[in-house]
Amino acid sequence: MPTGIEERLLVNLSSDCCIPKEPRAPSVAPSLTYSEDSEDQEEEPQQPEPQRRRRASTRLIAQSAADVQRITGESTQQLINRCCGGGCCTNLQNERRAELEYESIPLPDNDAFISLGLKISEIPTVVSSVADLPEQIAFLQPIRRTSSLPSPTDSAISLDHDSASKDSSSTGLEKNLQNMNLEELDTSIQPPSFVQPHPPYHVFPAKIHNTRELTKPGAEKRTYHFDLDVTDYPEETGMDFKVGGAIGVTAPNDSTLVDEILDLLLVPRFLRDKPVLLRTTRGRWPTVWGDDQARELVTTRRDLLTWCSDLQSYPPTKPILRILAEYALDPNEKKLLFFLCSGEGQSVFCDFRTGPHISLSQILNAFPSAKPPLDLLLSVLQPLMPRFYSLSNDPHESYEIRDGKQHRLIEIAVTVHETTDWKTGSRTGLGSGFFERQSRKYTALQRAGEKTPQLYVPMFKGLMANPLAKQFVSDGPMLLIGAGVGIAPFRGFVQRRLKNANCANKVWVLQGIRDSLVDELYSGEWGVHEDEVKRVIQSRRGEGRYVQEEVASQADLVWYIINSVDGRVFVCGSTKGMGEGVEEALIRVAMLKGNLEHDEAKRFWHLKKDVGQYIAETW
Repeated sequence: MPTGIEERLLVNLSSDCCIPKEPRAPSVAPSLTYSEDSEDQEEEPQQPEPQRRRRASTRLIAQSAADVQRITGESTQQLINRCCGGGCCTNLQNERRAELEYESIPLPDNDAFISLGLKISEIPTVVSSVADLPEQIAFLQPIRRTSSLPSPTDSAISLDHDSASKDSSSTGLEKNLQNMNLEELDTSIQPPSFVQPHPPYHVFPAKIHNTRELTKPGAEKRTYHFDLDVTDYPEETGMDFKVGGAIGVTAPNDSTLVDEILDLLLVPRFLRDKPVLLRTTRGRWPTVWGDDQARELVTTRRDLLTWCSDLQSYPPTKPILRILAEYALDPNEKKLLFFLCSGEGQSVFCDFRTGPHISLSQILNAFPSAKPPLDLLLSVLQPLMPRFYSLSNDPHESYEIRDGKQHRLIEIAVTVHETTDWKTGSRTGLGSGFFERQSRKYTALQRAGEKTPQLYVPMFKGLMANPLAKQFVSDGPMLLIGAGVGIAPFRGFVQRRLKNANCANKVWVLQGIRDSLVDELYSGEWGVHEDEVKRVIQSRRGEGRYVQEEVASQADLVWYIINSVDGRVFVCGSTKGMGEGVEEALIRVAMLKGNLEHDEAKRFWHLKKDVGQYIAETW
């Protein structure tokens, strides 16, 4: 029995009794057709079809490693990296062991602990296989300065590691500091200089030229547009902003969250912005992609928590809980934490780790008697990594005159990601939350009468080359398939393509959205011929259609483009649901238009991907 996609393809094939031949040179490319159930097409008498059940976006059955990757969105190596290492998945110990004695202990009575949802009635009086206390690789030491030293700033400097031996005295260190110039860097708008991507790339505080919300009230997800001023971006050889390219953003942790962590750890306020010597014994931290080596840096405690360690994006690990257990003053909290770090508590820890998203703040609030040293905690926290965002304009042609000066602008779109939070009900992602705060601050300042608010985004030219930008080099026909914010890089493609004469019929866009009234991005902002090249598919209005279904109904167009000289099919959006569905729809198109078996059709698209004709950028 044919599937829904096969039925739509068969309907489109009903007008042709044979497989269409590849168009010859004089032939005209097919237009962006509307499927039979389009509202704009005249209705023909037909038998009413039974109401179609809404299809789930993801399948929840795992039959292989590929299924697991599709469901979780992570590769095997990513899952291994995220694993706590305690053997939760292979050595769960759920049964009560007769040879052990158990006791009931009072659980912490606070909202943070209750929100963890731990199901613990009794715990063993003696536990085994307790995780070792993790190695401390970061040490914070006070700096003694003589009166001849200038007043410290809250920025960071790097000491010459070769000039200071490991056993140098405090006097030698002070002398070394006297010979160094403290860099003048405003770490409220950009990270310390040691938080640097691979040389020669440096983080640049790009001023927000303008920002606005693209979605309207009622949208399921909020999306913001940003114009970033890169007029004064430092010259770097061999790298420029590209159509469809990406920028890296070193988004900081929220300042309120940083202060909360410092409060929970009882770090005095007068020490938070005071220069301190950070000494590491190994590793890359606190740099981003630096060498694995020992370091000595002068920085502040606030800068380390703001720019160097991720406080909310990763699930809790046993090393973190083991540190809390070591420093917990309440005996019942200590017993509970040691239980979570033991072999007997592996099943509970597995539920704890894979349950609702838990932040460092929640854990510290859940076990309030645990006050570990900040430098020991920094030794086990995950590094704060840059986030990458695709450009949504043609950066070669985007300029604006303001205050008598020409400004070069790049544009990006950011969708806010949210997850549950024990205190406020929901919280935003680290990167998208930063952008939303900046946008709202900018708007508030403008409403207060400030003409050009001074707000910045710390960014750098992307090291991760966007495959979309690599393949956007030909003049052949293109089909651009995207959903949500995945449509943003295609806007720059279309703007550049439509500048060329007689090219309006050589680019097509299929844009998947939920509801055009609230979340259609960049409506009317694609340039001339927008109505001719763009088709919007809505999943939450009318009957509800997904972009992959439109791909199937546009089988003639897909087959024409992929078999044309320099033809390209681009896909951009979320892997779960949209990315998988589009790939399967393309396979069905190849099966029915090319008379191929499923494995042959799948191999066909793999070959097209190898030669750069099928490009998918999903996350």
